Amino acid sequence: MRDESNRGDGGVPHLSPEEFRELGHRLVDWVADYQQRLESFPVRSQVAPGEVASKLPLRPPEEGLDGVKGWDAVLKDLEDVILPGVTHWQSPSFFAYFPANASGPAVLGELLSAGLGVQGMLWSTSPAATELETRVVDWLVDLLGLPEDFRSTSARGGGVIQGTASEATLVAMVAARERVRRGGAPADSEWVAYASTQAHSSVLKAAMLCGVAHGAEDTTHVRLIETNDRYGMRPELLERAILQDLEAGRVPFFVCATVGSTSSGAVDPVRAIGEVMARTPVRSTGGWLHIDAAWAGSALVCPEHRDLLDSMNRVDSFAFNPHKWLLTNFDCNAFFTRDRQALLDALSVTPEYLRNAASASGAVIDYRDWQVPLGRRFRALKLWFVLRHYGAKGLRAHIREHVRLAKCFESWVKEDARFELAVPRSLSLVCFRLKPLPGESAKDTDARNRELLERVNASGKVFLTHTVLPSVEEAPARYILRMAIGAATTEERHVRAAWELLVASVR
Repeated sequence: MRDESNRGDGGVPHLSPEEFRELGHRLVDWVADYQQRLESFPVRSQVAPGEVASKLPLRPPEEGLDGVKGWDAVLKDLEDVILPGVTHWQSPSFFAYFPANASGPAVLGELLSAGLGVQGMLWSTSPAATELETRVVDWLVDLLGLPEDFRSTSARGGGVIQGTASEATLVAMVAARERVRRGGAPADSEWVAYASTQAHSSVLKAAMLCGVAHGAEDTTHVRLIETNDRYGMRPELLERAILQDLEAGRVPFFVCATVGSTSSGAVDPVRAIGEVMARTPVRSTGGWLHIDAAWAGSALVCPEHRDLLDSMNRVDSFAFNPHKWLLTNFDCNAFFTRDRQALLDALSVTPEYLRNAASASGAVIDYRDWQVPLGRRFRALKLWFVLRHYGAKGLRAHIREHVRLAKCFESWVKEDARFELAVPRSLSLVCFRLKPLPGESAKDTDARNRELLERVNASGKVFLTHTVLPSVEEAPARYILRMAIGAATTEERHVRAAWELLVASVR
């Protein structure tokens, strides 16, 4: 036991640098060992609700640990209590939702960020945190082939790291409303935002948070536009909705176009949407076009995928998540705008205790004015580490391999008469299902697909998720399975094993 009698800090058992180094080495070794044994775990956690909590004390400990040796108990609990309750997002057989892939460089950047403990709300609170962030998001403009006026060096634009795409959508919506209000719309206007029926739920949540929508069922102030048979927004229906709202005295101010929807990877026609906004009074009154490319945006590092964005001429903001598919662990959203002043107008609050000479000079960026919270971590470090370690060539190879694997899976689905593609493959996402049997009702077909998914996931060998695609034109609503390939360590053998398990599980 450590002798605390001569401590000058009141006996607080801080780790000494030597103790921290010893424990740090053990935990880095643990993480490295975890990565090596990922394939030995059930991909989806097998615990029952409340099982993890039942193994944890109801009350916090009164006495702290007895030095480094006391951490043996913590590491044992990590193995016995925590690990069984983990769904292994980094498993090479994780094909659910969308990827949230991490990498060694990103984990090390996160460690360094935590160790430095920077709170980078202002430039003056850590100049390196701000200036590194500005530089790496400018690098992303180049890597993704985005317009030059999204760079910080442009006259009006720039980028920032948000936590998530949900935060980015909220920031864009608040900035849009403020810009339209400053253009002459009354503050108490009936504001209206638009997105497709396949847009992420974060659009509705953003509208609720900023007071535009009066609840989750408010279809008056958040208009969800029907889609075509590829589940992209129909621009003629958007135009009709805008004109109806203008006639009713409401104020259209925000349109969110999705590039890579969560359900099926659908892509909205950005050019046509921008043209609708230009033909109607929306653009002339300051209305805002935001692109949510949370997952698919990473694919833009490959020039062959840049046709996902058929135009960026009228886009006011663009956001994607490097923490989904670009090897940078959660959380890290890259948000770009052509109108940084709109963000400052909507979000800047400067009490006396935040005033300082650097900010007053106008020569620096204070990113606290570009986001909802005041405080911010040094997230740029992990993105910087990833970009330097992999380089553009490494990132392109990463994306291209997953797209290749998805093409393999797609071909296997096409070759098996029992299965069908629900929609054409979108990058590394394949949406598929069991075909209806002769004379089978849609309800029974959905039930067979649901049972297949449950059997496959219960095996622990893989993890897939589902969605329900709504009826469009002649196609009825359908329960479908999603094969989302994106884990950093996924190889063709893992994808083939998943397919073989699916085939063997059909009854």
